[in-house]
Amino acid sequence: MKLQDKTALITGATSGIGRATAYLFAEKGAKLILCGRRTERLETIARELTQKTQVHILQFDVRDKTSVFNALESLPNTFSNIDILINNAGNAHGLDAIQNGSTDDWDAMLDINVKGLLYVSKAVLPVMLENQSGHIINIGSTAGKEVYPKGNVYCASKHAVDAINQGMRLDLNGKGIKVGAINPGLVETEFSEVRFKGDTERAETVYQNYTPLQPEDVAEIILFAVTRPKHVNIADLTVMCLDQASSTIVNKN
Repeated sequence: MKLQDKTALITGATSGIGRATAYLFAEKGAKLILCGRRTERLETIARELTQKTQVHILQFDVRDKTSVFNALESLPNTFSNIDILINNAGNAHGLDAIQNGSTDDWDAMLDINVKGLLYVSKAVLPVMLENQSGHIINIGSTAGKEVYPKGNVYCASKHAVDAINQGMRLDLNGKGIKVGAINPGLVETEFSEVRFKGDTERAETVYQNYTPLQPEDVAEIILFAVTRPKHVNIADLTVMCLDQASSTIVNKN
């Protein structure tokens, strides 16, 4: 399947995997709906990509249910027929033992990673159901496949994404809609800087002395998944860099 004349909505499009996916999809001719919280970044990316394809931006926070539904309802007719949804928005906040964890951090992770994914999917699904066609890619994590020390609530949120992905695929079976998850390990993005609340020095140590995945690596996998023949659905895929064996075992020699 080719992406020309397809419309793709990408959440968390202002950085990391979402941004890399937007640029790659633009190269392949997909019309893009780019979603994020940071208006200036959205506008910058849109200016660059409109040289390659049609782009529409939506500024909202996925954890704000009203904003999600209002934003999706505001789409112009030329962008309202969404073929592909990339549920990419997500964050980690803090790295604390459960007894020391911040309830604000817990709320942020559950609201963004779980409820935000649900809100956006709920808003997009009606058009896919009407068309009996569509493809949803949920960006999970290796943290949804295992639990590591001090990962407690973040891992729980990504385990929820794994369960939602499976449940969504069951519920939409027979509706012509593909559902699949891409679960990356360590990817060099702003992820650790957000987790460590702007402590750039600490964040940089996460990616030192080995070669982590890059956002473009994951974007290429997403592209592969959404361009398979109609009868092929990549239901669940986990990807790590060569030096990563698990969340806690990384070769840094």
